[in-house]
Amino acid sequence: MSNFNMESFSLKGKVALVTGASHGIGMAIAEALHQAGARIAFNSSSEAGLEKGLAAYKELGMEVKGYVCDVCDEEAVRKMVADIEKELGIVDILVNNAGIIRRIPMTEMSVDEFRKVVDTDLNAPFILSKAVIPSMIKKGHGKIINICSLMSELGRETVSAYAAAKGGLKMLTRNICSEFGEANIQCNGIGPGYIATSQTAPLRERQPDGSRHPFDSFIVAKTPAGRWGEPDDLKGPAVFLASDASDFVNGQILYVDGGITAYIGKQP
Repeated sequence: MSNFNMESFSLKGKVALVTGASHGIGMAIAEALHQAGARIAFNSSSEAGLEKGLAAYKELGMEVKGYVCDVCDEEAVRKMVADIEKELGIVDILVNNAGIIRRIPMTEMSVDEFRKVVDTDLNAPFILSKAVIPSMIKKGHGKIINICSLMSELGRETVSAYAAAKGGLKMLTRNICSEFGEANIQCNGIGPGYIATSQTAPLRERQPDGSRHPFDSFIVAKTPAGRWGEPDDLKGPAVFLASDASDFVNGQILYVDGGITAYIGKQP
């Protein structure tokens, strides 16, 4: 007889830290976790970003805690996690969402630019996970969700640093699972496809003659769903991976991509 019930999807009483959630995908995920009952903490790398995020959450009717923190700075991350533990409680759910991309051909990219992307997209999730895992072990349970990418699987022109970092994040996800699964910590990834956010808006603008942007046409043709994803498409997967309903799911990457990774593409 199964003891499963829909309460398994509830996050009531849980504390979630979503990094880089002052806008976009991070904010959509924070909103979903909040709707499922979690108390939300988020960070921004700047005071201005933090204020903007807090105002947006207020408009959504959400009470959240915001922190200015550079996720690449281990000391700053340790302090933020300690503050969250004092003010909200132990972090039950960590969503490593903060990330950057630099679209520069590889031979034109400086080593410093490459390092900066890897630092933010791969080293920072290591730093954050390392900061929350000891308390998760003591509590006997924890969830880490790494925001991976299609580029954890597939390459593309101009994104060498991003693809290297996101591929590394996929393997960090599997390794956290391997190392801490016995402590009842589940670490999984979400690999968003092409999502309609303010960042990707220029790629979806109609051309002067009313036709689609070439990149827009390319993505829609590559996607069996025939559309871009919306931030809302990531909400259900995030709640599932943050909840007790996924307690035996570990080390997996869930691609929320409308089917891109399953599809060879249309014949020209």
